[in-house]
Amino acid sequence: MKKGEDRRNDFIPALRFHWLTSIYDPILRWTMQESSFKKRLIQQIQLRSGQRVLDLGCGTGTLTLLIKQSNPNTQVFGLDADPKVLEIARGKNASVGMDIIFDQGMSFELPYPDHSFDRVVSSLMFHHLSHESKKATLDEIYRVLKPDGELHLADWGKPHNQLMRIAFLSIQILDGFTTTRDNVDGKLPELINHSGFQDVEETYRFMTLYGTLSLYQAKKVK
Repeated sequence: MKKGEDRRNDFIPALRFHWLTSIYDPILRWTMQESSFKKRLIQQIQLRSGQRVLDLGCGTGTLTLLIKQSNPNTQVFGLDADPKVLEIARGKNASVGMDIIFDQGMSFELPYPDHSFDRVVSSLMFHHLSHESKKATLDEIYRVLKPDGELHLADWGKPHNQLMRIAFLSIQILDGFTTTRDNVDGKLPELINHSGFQDVEETYRFMTLYGTLSLYQAKKVK
């Protein structure tokens, strides 16, 4: 058995329980400043015509479609482990007729060759991963990025005040204290750097009903 095969079906759905998947989009839209943080994330990516971008943990495809709409001359891929959210994402894509490829797979075993992408972006996926899976995922991202490629990440960061720390307890209760520990301890930049990335930076913070949402960026220099 290859390393990771025993974890292939071990993933946490967007709201922990599959039966909540259908309400994920409205919850994110109404409670998370979704349009604001995703707009800023897309601006941060700075895609150029002809580049290839992977939305890792694409979920229902909202960010994936926004990336393609904002950069029509780029090649956009979305990957997620959950077939139910991919069905929603593909339905959204079909309704607008954009050329986006959605694949099913695990973040720590990406089904792409080395040096496949100019950018990898991920939104609200990393806090679902164990510590070891976070490290393996970042190693895989580094592998599939081209030299001078960039990682752009939006996820829960270290709370920047006590109110945000209390608010984040709701996420930890829902998604688990073990998988969210690195986030609340502010360890994501350290993990990103450990995988070989340089210029690791927390670029922005949003206060939300559930805690501090941080944006990060990093570069693969070789």
